[in-house]
Amino acid sequence: MSNSFLPYGRHQIDDDDIEAVVDVLKNGALTCGPKVDAFEQAFAEKIGAKHAVVCSNGTTALHLAVLVAGVAGKVVVPSVTFLSTANVVRMAGADVVFADVCPATGLMTAASLKAALAKSDGNVSAVMPVHLNGQCAEMKEIAAIAKAAGAAVITDCCHALGAEYTGETGGRPGDGQYEDIGCFSLHPVKSIAMGEGGVVTTNNDTFARELRLLRGHGMVREPEEWADSAAGFDADNGDANPWYYEMQALGYNYRATDMQCALGLSQLRKLDRFIARRREIAGLYDKLLGTHSNMVVPIERTNLASSAWHLYPVLIDFARVGKSRAAVMKALAEIGVGTQVHYIPVSDQPYYRNLYGKQDLPGASDYYGKVLSLPIFPAMSDEDVHKVVDALVKVLR
Repeated sequence: MSNSFLPYGRHQIDDDDIEAVVDVLKNGALTCGPKVDAFEQAFAEKIGAKHAVVCSNGTTALHLAVLVAGVAGKVVVPSVTFLSTANVVRMAGADVVFADVCPATGLMTAASLKAALAKSDGNVSAVMPVHLNGQCAEMKEIAAIAKAAGAAVITDCCHALGAEYTGETGGRPGDGQYEDIGCFSLHPVKSIAMGEGGVVTTNNDTFARELRLLRGHGMVREPEEWADSAAGFDADNGDANPWYYEMQALGYNYRATDMQCALGLSQLRKLDRFIARRREIAGLYDKLLGTHSNMVVPIERTNLASSAWHLYPVLIDFARVGKSRAAVMKALAEIGVGTQVHYIPVSDQPYYRNLYGKQDLPGASDYYGKVLSLPIFPAMSDEDVHKVVDALVKVLR
């Protein structure tokens, strides 16, 4: 595909993925059917969590997570993340305390979490670490600090599906060894695609029940859980009334369809292969860019986990190169190479600046000022990677 435009990310849909969706269209329930349960079970097994609750997208996964965790007061969120990580805190009626990040990785660290807690003056109900670009945050340390502060841990794993922890315990992000709740996105440029889709993982039975309740308008159809037996059961024979349901909480329509879950199931079977190819591409980038470290540097590697490489970011000192990032991106696009910036610090967005004032987060500012995401997706060939590096070097020179 070296003759075509290379975007920074792209889904890979094969014939078996299409067949799985078509089978649902022809033969199955389009929503609220068996593919939802099957996908949840398979996802939970893959992650190593007790429960997986599928929903409509990554943002709704995060929103459901903060709701069932009962966030109140303040929640610590790293400044470098997508908008939704912070926005769901506000949707739940709590305030965001922005933590700084490592300028070399973009990740919140144990030290920056401690600094955020210190400036919060207490009343922090949750900490939301983000596994950025596919690399994992310092979860063992972060979880210990959060526990000492009496805060829940809700991990944004949207970039990290397929990552694996190193060390004695092993495991995967979202498996519950460090967090109370993990949240995933299955947007088309993520590790696997569902079109749109999200998943919440937890080992807490109560959380799992509440997650399913809130994603479906708070409706309960199981007779054993009804509160009003007089309305729910036939007075003559005691059988459950077949039409009856109860709304036991104020919920949302955050469901995922069977069509989405059929695609998700098919894609999930290929996750390991997709991640293996992403790692090969990242390794080739590392090798090719190593001879150009005076102009461009890959983000610093952590030793906490084997990265899922959702993104391949590099750091460029644009002022020293003498070209603006906008000019570099435009020139690359003209050669057929798409790039993106992940992310503008959320604390710098007008909404949050007006709410909390200008934040002094030098790590986030430094990272944002230099970062550029290069193309990475499983269908890329080695020739494509060479094309990207040659184009980048040519433009920077």
